Amino acid sequence: MTISIIRDKSGAMRHHVHIGQHQFAVDEPPAVGGEDSGPNPHDLYDAALGSCKALTLVWYAKRKNIPLEDLRVDVERDDKDERNGTYRLTTRITLGGNLSDAQRQELLNVAGKCPIHKLMGSVTTEITTTLAD
Repeated sequence: MTISIIRDKSGAMRHHVHIGQHQFAVDEPPAVGGEDSGPNPHDLYDAALGSCKALTLVWYAKRKNIPLEDLRVDVERDDKDERNGTYRLTTRITLGGNLSDAQRQELLNVAGKCPIHKLMGSVTTEITTTLAD
């Protein structure tokens, strides 16, 4: 799958991200020259983690017949040490439904095993950048 990011000249830094049939804007806040018309790349990275946890929990709860009715995942970023090699994300999960303490703990454990959590925490990502013809 190819994801395309295409410049939108109607904004100073605005771009459109195309993923399959989906499209959305990305931008930067005014402090760095954008107009804040969409999330920035750090927001998308952080959102990937939170959304993976949410989708994984719903999938798991359905599979195991756990009565998960509502779900919220909040992601907080601490990037003060990013330039020194440490980027901290804290996720806080709010579960709704008639859940036992054991089910709540089971879901918490599953959240720590979502594919993006594992990817972010346990692999080396190799990136190659080339110019198109």
